[in-house]
Amino acid sequence: MLDANIKQQLSNYFQGIDRAVEIIASVDGFSSVEDSAKSKELLSLVSELGELSETITVKESRDDSERKPSMAIAVKGQPATIRFAGIPMGHEFNSLVLAILHTGGHQPKIDAELIQQIKELDGDYNFESYISLSCQNCPEVVQALNLMAALNPNISHTMIDGALFQREVNDRNVMAVPSVFLNGESFSQGRISIADIVKKLDKNASKRDAETISQKDPFDMLVVGAGPSGASAAVYSARKGIRTGVVADRFGGQVMDTMAIENFISVKETEGPKLVANLEQHVREYDVDIMSGQLAQKLIPASEPGDEIEVQLANGASLKSRSVLLSTGARWREMNVPGEKEYRGKGVAYCPHCDGPLFKGKRVAVIGGGNSGIEAAIDLAGIVSHVTVIEFDSKLRADEVLQAKLRSLPNVEVITSALTTEVLGNGQKVNGLVYTDRNTEESKTIEPEGIFVQIGLVPNTEWLKGTVELSPRGEIIVDERGQTSVPGVFAAGDVTTAPYKQIIIAMGSGANAALGAFDYLIRLPARVEEAA
Repeated sequence: MLDANIKQQLSNYFQGIDRAVEIIASVDGFSSVEDSAKSKELLSLVSELGELSETITVKESRDDSERKPSMAIAVKGQPATIRFAGIPMGHEFNSLVLAILHTGGHQPKIDAELIQQIKELDGDYNFESYISLSCQNCPEVVQALNLMAALNPNISHTMIDGALFQREVNDRNVMAVPSVFLNGESFSQGRISIADIVKKLDKNASKRDAETISQKDPFDMLVVGAGPSGASAAVYSARKGIRTGVVADRFGGQVMDTMAIENFISVKETEGPKLVANLEQHVREYDVDIMSGQLAQKLIPASEPGDEIEVQLANGASLKSRSVLLSTGARWREMNVPGEKEYRGKGVAYCPHCDGPLFKGKRVAVIGGGNSGIEAAIDLAGIVSHVTVIEFDSKLRADEVLQAKLRSLPNVEVITSALTTEVLGNGQKVNGLVYTDRNTEESKTIEPEGIFVQIGLVPNTEWLKGTVELSPRGEIIVDERGQTSVPGVFAAGDVTTAPYKQIIIAMGSGANAALGAFDYLIRLPARVEEAA
């Protein structure tokens, strides 16, 4: 299963294992052709891994209570706390490799304080996460839970491939990934960082975070948001030698949800999570104070130019800085119709790459006829039984090459001049969609089992209303230097009025705004304490 190059890389990685690791494979009795193929695939993978290091041993389990096919990772002679139900390839292969390394004693790359916090968690925590191997958001959650299980023997985690264990998915009404269960109860849905998981378990964590953050000295430049524009701004700011901080909900922003990137100049192709990892590594090369897992809630302008600007966070913390650069990006636009919120994660989805495999063989609808909508429809058509595209306009707006591909597919229907008015469900999951024919004003109903919303992005600026000048679309209005209507407050990236929402453009605007902010700072009158 593994080619020679990967085997050589893994062999090098596994040299860092300092305690014996055991991989336990649980396979079925080869009762069907499909079962046999998957079990043999798992056994082949496990066998190849075992050949790469003398510290790794492999055995088979006869425990009928285990999901099959699955594998467990354990310190030899100790109970297993990490399991993979399915074949952890694709996006989850790195999760498997890290699980082996961390079980073997490899030092994780997270803050020592967070490691200690995980080790001190009391109680028994049995996590199960349902994922799809095509989901680029799932590995962060899987790796976080695996690491916690490697650090604390009271924590266990099982990754479950939803496409392989379809009966479980249906029984638990899992219609979005990643979906995490704790001790049999729903715990979280969607991307969640290891820090946020720990916060949910450790009730005092948020209060401690707020106290620590509020004690920080004022910054010269505080970047709010850590997508491409925020990362670029942080690098440019730090290189000027000024005190730089970054506060963000998660590093990478919307790029973390991007599957394929093929227009980033000098990089032929990559994936969002890989690009984000490189961005974060680059920022961390500099003296930048990164505060992730934090939501900005209020911006308080300086009373006079040169005075400190305040940013208040949702956890009650407060940060001050002589300049602030807003790069909070954008999020998926919602339909805002009855039933959408009620059935989010129960049939209403926003990421076809992530959640598409959960709708294998089912009927789905895609809302939106632009590039993202038609790309989603093409992608889903290879998985589901039927796709209905709903477009508000009288014609599709996607590129002609995408429309031509769509027309060639036999299981796709397009409905134009249609206004979606309601999502229907049975209380457990989606079972229909109501739309109005804009030509006849007639209300019509179709019966998809899943609805993928692809109608663009909305800027994350609700918390800034009444503080900085916004466009009618809610975007921050900036000048050629990235300056907003508030002195000392700059903005960059998709959250601004920049006409084209592209990664490379966001990076350039981050650099531009950081230089604009630095120019603002050096032209401020010298402060009294500096003059003294």
